[in-house]
Amino acid sequence: MNIIKPAALLFAATALAAGSTITATAADGPDGTRVTGLQQKAEQVLADSPKPLRVSADAVQYEGLTVTDAPVTKGAQDLACRYGHLCMVVDGTKFDFYKCQMWKLSNWTGDGPFTNNQTSGTVAKFYNQDRSVRWTSTAYEAGRADWDPVWYLRPC
Repeated sequence: MNIIKPAALLFAATALAAGSTITATAADGPDGTRVTGLQQKAEQVLADSPKPLRVSADAVQYEGLTVTDAPVTKGAQDLACRYGHLCMVVDGTKFDFYKCQMWKLSNWTGDGPFTNNQTSGTVAKFYNQDRSVRWTSTAYEAGRADWDPVWYLRPC
């Protein structure tokens, strides 16, 4: 006969009543802090990434960038991107850039949709490893891009 402990039952009932689900996994980071799976994915593609400002189960917030799990999209027209932002999906992760700076990247592979919804005429530049321009996108533009290899990105 299984006996359910009152504390476990109370926890389960509270979680169900609140409608919560546990979807993120976490592990110990190098400094002993908990790191979510989404944060691990973000750090794999943001070389020399700064420390995030906020981490939750569904988003990692950096200064000038929000990283989330990507919704399943059929194309760029399905990729929601706020005005003033440059958004893209890389390997199942959505990157939403909104700060004008050079971002160093690593492990960007495959292809995916992008939306350059910045101020009209703003040029986003994607660079090779030697920092030569690989391709550009002038706002407003949306489409599909080949991320192999993009080593640096300047949204504006």
